[in-house]
Amino acid sequence: MDIADAIRWDADGLVPVIAQELGSNDVLMFAWMNREALALTAQRGQAVYWSRSRQRLWHKGEESGHTQQVHEIRIDCDADVVLLKVTQHGHQPGIACHTGRHSCFFQRWDNGAWHAVDPVLKDPEAIYR
Repeated sequence: MDIADAIRWDADGLVPVIAQELGSNDVLMFAWMNREALALTAQRGQAVYWSRSRQRLWHKGEESGHTQQVHEIRIDCDADVVLLKVTQHGHQPGIACHTGRHSCFFQRWDNGAWHAVDPVLKDPEAIYR
C-alpha cells in the first residue's frame, strides 16, 4: 500500500498537516501536503509541505535552515488530517514559525483581544535574507 492511499484528500488534492514537537507535544505549525509532499516526507524523514501561496513543494527550512526531522506520521480517525511528530532543528530552542518564534500558535485570546504571548527567538530579518 502507498502511504497516500489511505488519505482523504480534499478537492484540490491536499490534506491539512499539524507539526507537533516530539517530547514537549507543542503544536508548532499547520500546513498542507499533496501526495508528493507526503511521499517525500516519508522517504526522507524530513518535513516537506505544499505551499499554496507559491504553488510548489516547500522543504521546511529551505530558506531559514529550520528543518523538521520527522519521527512519526499519523492520520486522524477520518484520515483527513496528518500529524507529524517532529524535532525542530536549526536554532535552540527550535524555531518553527516565520515570525522567529518557537510555534506559529503564539497569539492568545484574552480580555477581548489577541495578544502575542511567546517571544521572538530570532529576528525574522536575520533568518530570511
